[in-house]
Amino acid sequence: MMLGRRLTLSLLATAALARAAQTQPADNLNLRFANGIAAIAEDKVITVDDVRREISPLIPQLQREARSEKEFNEKLESLQDDVIQQLIDRVLIVKEFRKDEKKHIPLSFIDNRIADIQTEQFDNDRSKFLAYLRSRSTTLQDYRREVEEDIIYSYMRGQQRKTQSLVSPVRIETFYKENKDRFYQEDGVYLRLIQFSRTNGETDAELTAKAEVVLARLNAGVKFEDLAKEFSQDSRRAKGGDWGWQKRSDLKPAFSDPLFALKKGETTAPVLTPEGCFLLHVDDRKFAGIQQLDDVRDQIERILIQQMAQVSQERWLERLRRNGYVKHY
Repeated sequence: MMLGRRLTLSLLATAALARAAQTQPADNLNLRFANGIAAIAEDKVITVDDVRREISPLIPQLQREARSEKEFNEKLESLQDDVIQQLIDRVLIVKEFRKDEKKHIPLSFIDNRIADIQTEQFDNDRSKFLAYLRSRSTTLQDYRREVEEDIIYSYMRGQQRKTQSLVSPVRIETFYKENKDRFYQEDGVYLRLIQFSRTNGETDAELTAKAEVVLARLNAGVKFEDLAKEFSQDSRRAKGGDWGWQKRSDLKPAFSDPLFALKKGETTAPVLTPEGCFLLHVDDRKFAGIQQLDDVRDQIERILIQQMAQVSQERWLERLRRNGYVKHY
């Protein structure tokens, strides 16, 4: 009787898994690569399972972004090609690292990374981690090699990015002149607020009276930040009612209309809403328009460094690809 029950449960579980598999979007990798091989880089065979392991977490986002099945399939095939190239590049980059016999990754780095993975992905449960390795038919030694190569890959790419760190002032100014529209800013205020929540059926008059008491102390010289810590009933009370920079479009008209009529250092009259009463304070002010070069110089420098690093990395990868053995299927 017990055996029959187990068999029934097993069949039900198998059917459930089959239904779940049917709901997963087909990645068509088995159709693209009937031999189960996506590419070969040096002596490394990149399998369909390698590619699938990389793309599976990304498929839900593709589904959300795609507006049709046709678009989804096109994006999926493009993603597959990108992942295959990344896996090839990974092999070539590791090979480049190992050319220098003086370079090596300390064993402690690998041990620490595996410990982090067990904590982050397997609730620090070694049995779950080992079960994952078994599900992949991967030995711990092979997995350590994967982790080592991940560290090498990140290190080598990081070294390439570091080579691009200087941008001339002339180049920054030229970029600014050619891309001024990118540096348009809306009206903005650095907002602090004090909230009096409407509880126990408090009337507008009662809430306004509370706010007027606080305004009187503000006018007497007490800092708005200190009053917010004492009186506010919002989630930023401990931070002195600090809500940071807000654009006009970020706020509903009941707040933005009185707030953006103020100058730096001013506070609104009590603003009443169904939720309660608010005092809004302008800690700082920005006005709509193109930002000055000095205000965005650091931002432009970061953009240019990123662009230069991207070009440098592409040239580096192209050299590795030319000098390595790669076969696509």
